Amino acid sequence: MSGTVVHLHKNTDPPAGADAPTVLTVVPDPPPAPVVPLWVRSGRALKTAVTHEATRTGARVVARHALYVAGGARIVAKRTWDGRTAARYERMLRAAEAAGNHESAAEWEERGQRYREARHRRRMELLHSPLDAAKGAAVSAGMGVGGLVLLGIAMAIATKDATEVVTPLMAVIKFINLMITIVQVVWGPALAIGPFLALLALWSVGSKQQAAPGWALPANARSGEGEPITPSIVVKALRDLGVPALRNAIKEMGDAGASMLGPIRIAGCGVEVDVTLPSGVSTNEVQNKRRKLAENLTRHEHEVFITIPEAARTVRLWIADSGALDEPIGPSPLVTDETLTANYKTGKAPWGQDLRGDAAALSLYQRHLLITGLSNQGKTASLRALALWLALDRSVQFWIADLKGIGDWAMFDGIAQVLIEGPSDDHVIQATEMVENGVEEMNRRIETRRMDPTAVFPPLIVLVDEAQLAFMCPVVGDDKRPYGGAKATSRYFMAVRKIHNQGRAVDVLMWQGTQDPTDQNLPKLVREGAHTRASLVVGTESQAEMALGAKAVNAGAAPHLLRQGLDKGTLVVASDGITIPAGQASITVRTHFIGDEPAAEIAERAKALRDGTTTLRTVDRGEERDPLADVADVIGDAPRLRTNEVLKRLHALDAKAYGDEWTNDRLKQLLEEHGEEPKKSHGVMVVHRDHVLRALANRDMDGSASAC
Repeated sequence: MSGTVVHLHKNTDPPAGADAPTVLTVVPDPPPAPVVPLWVRSGRALKTAVTHEATRTGARVVARHALYVAGGARIVAKRTWDGRTAARYERMLRAAEAAGNHESAAEWEERGQRYREARHRRRMELLHSPLDAAKGAAVSAGMGVGGLVLLGIAMAIATKDATEVVTPLMAVIKFINLMITIVQVVWGPALAIGPFLALLALWSVGSKQQAAPGWALPANARSGEGEPITPSIVVKALRDLGVPALRNAIKEMGDAGASMLGPIRIAGCGVEVDVTLPSGVSTNEVQNKRRKLAENLTRHEHEVFITIPEAARTVRLWIADSGALDEPIGPSPLVTDETLTANYKTGKAPWGQDLRGDAAALSLYQRHLLITGLSNQGKTASLRALALWLALDRSVQFWIADLKGIGDWAMFDGIAQVLIEGPSDDHVIQATEMVENGVEEMNRRIETRRMDPTAVFPPLIVLVDEAQLAFMCPVVGDDKRPYGGAKATSRYFMAVRKIHNQGRAVDVLMWQGTQDPTDQNLPKLVREGAHTRASLVVGTESQAEMALGAKAVNAGAAPHLLRQGLDKGTLVVASDGITIPAGQASITVRTHFIGDEPAAEIAERAKALRDGTTTLRTVDRGEERDPLADVADVIGDAPRLRTNEVLKRLHALDAKAYGDEWTNDRLKQLLEEHGEEPKKSHGVMVVHRDHVLRALANRDMDGSASAC
């Protein structure tokens, strides 16, 4: 029996080949573009038209010429007032008094008095002038008519015509009538044209004086490129500074504020002027307006420096020539003069130029040094330039830790006794131990000086570049003391502090270069321990205070206003080792840049002056000590020993390993780590020999168990 098999499920596979159905893909139409409302399109078009440069230029032209008229009216009114009153004499009198020139003040007072007397006489004469004028007019009219009649009689006799007697008189009457007719014809148009002529005259006066705000003036008048600094420009810049008390005081001064200014002196690539501020205006009000003052003087902000000299209520303005600070300075004398040598005690390092263009030289004698700033602004180059100069004094020793480690200090191989290069924690540990060795050397020198007051030591420069890595190092040593940080247990911090406190007396000096200062990577006690503090550009005013101190910043030091990337190598320096103008707390120095190749050549000259120095690449950490075993050794056979005596014997055993950080608390901590602790005997803390030996035995048993 056969039958057809009927499949009860539907075959979902599409047929292939010729039987395959045609698949049509329906592509939907793209959505229509959104319709922008008419008011939106109109607003955009209006905004474009309003903000277009042509519109702005046209508005500026209209505003300028309208303001010329207003300014001209103000100038004419002032001139008229000065001509009709004694205001001019009063202004000059007040200016002379403000300047302390009493002789000139008395002269102007006398002139003003004479002017008032003459004006009084004129006014008294005006009381009688109407009657005198009437008499004079009557006499003149009578004489005129009589003269015309006599002329007419003469003409009548000559022509034998009696009517000619009145001919001259009638001619004069007709002429007067003609003048009246002309006036009647011209009067109407004159009334219409007269105001326009007056406005034109005022506009002419205002345009000649450029009596309009700076934003409305033409581009060539606004830019002021190369415009010389004159007293009027300085006074106007101060007047428009936005300090109401200063503006009002200048308006009230008879000489329009010129008495505030001292002589304008040429100072390098700019000029310098002292400004004595009027009562009621403080110096910081002007300092805080540095940018606006610079713009009023048609300068960039970085081209105007404001400092506070010794004189009370006085600011000193240094105004650079336009673009002068963007020009590079010449090469360092270290590069150009191969015969140049150094003297640590009496010499000064040729570091660069100040803003006046004078050579800026820094004394390094017994001065700790700190240079900070943002990254890639010339910190290492500035620090290295000083070290290269000092290396030319063969008596100076260098211990250098370069925690950047890219070869910036490689040329000191053969000059420095210690040279550490690298950014890792191991390099930071070595740098810390180098500084601690500097402390030991300092202590040795102090002890030698105590025994022999005439002892002389070679200068030792302990230099750490990128010192922020040392302060921020997270590593903790075997003695539980951190390498970084700013606590009393922080090894790098405490070593630097010790050198700052006593190193100067025995010529052990600490030089540090650090970047982007904060309270964490540059602790307050460290930065204030430096005698010479220099800052490249920093980000904020608070960082500027960290770098230089609040006193220098309050007196006008402003490394935070330098331009990052454009003012590379420009330092604001606060130090007694550099010549600073009287009354100032800091000076701005544009340092000479010494590249790697010239630096290597200078280093070779320094090596030639020396007998040969072997440079250590790592710090000798000495023999590893076992503190617990050493405690047992120093106790010896005594059953117990006072803790103070134990510490003394440990220090005698190894002064470097058991230095100042070893105290009663540190000894107690050591014993507690091994299950023991000092005990009291007769009220005195002692260490028992049996307890120490038991701790050693327990430690050895623990070590054996761990090994198994």
